[in-house]
Amino acid sequence: MTTNKEDYLKAIYHSGGLNDRATTKAIAEQLGIASASVTEMLARLAREGLILYEPYKGSQLTEKGLRACIGIVRSHELWEVFLVRYLDYSWSEAHEDAEFLEHATTERLAERLDHFLQHPEVCPHGAVIPRPESIPEERKLSPLAFQPVGKAAVIRQVEEEKELLDYLEGLGMKIGSYATVLSFGAYDGPLEILLDGHPVQISRKAAEKIRVEPEA
Repeated sequence: MTTNKEDYLKAIYHSGGLNDRATTKAIAEQLGIASASVTEMLARLAREGLILYEPYKGSQLTEKGLRACIGIVRSHELWEVFLVRYLDYSWSEAHEDAEFLEHATTERLAERLDHFLQHPEVCPHGAVIPRPESIPEERKLSPLAFQPVGKAAVIRQVEEEKELLDYLEGLGMKIGSYATVLSFGAYDGPLEILLDGHPVQISRKAAEKIRVEPEA
């Protein structure tokens, strides 16, 4: 399993290819490359039995692909927890360096790291950290941009995207923060929200990439 293949499998995993089909466009965005460059590798992964792939319909991990992918995802997210918690990394810095560390992490090291961190359930930006040989349960979360005005929600996850992570940290957003939409700007304008009781403005594009759970 090459580093490049591992990156593709992880991109499919994070683009919805665990329970559904991930689009080629979404995979390309995860990898930061052009969609046209993705097709050849998807066909190769399908030939190796790692994914189910149909042009124009998308890609989904097979059981074999998931087994190959889950350790990489787990290692990446454990390193993010370590870097943020103990080395004062920002969200985006942790994500960037975990991209390198994940490929050099053995199963033994991942287990020791998990034990040292006292078995965290989510990474710093809210993605569920899979357990060995297990499939994370799908959570029923919805974008902040779709929340009704006046209804409080808890921020549970944000997408792994450097500029987005820096932007949200700059606003003081954390996983577990409370957000209430006060108003929607006209013509795709920004949202005015209460973030842990403080009024802030957030772009609609960012609000679409923040996953929330309605307050109980």
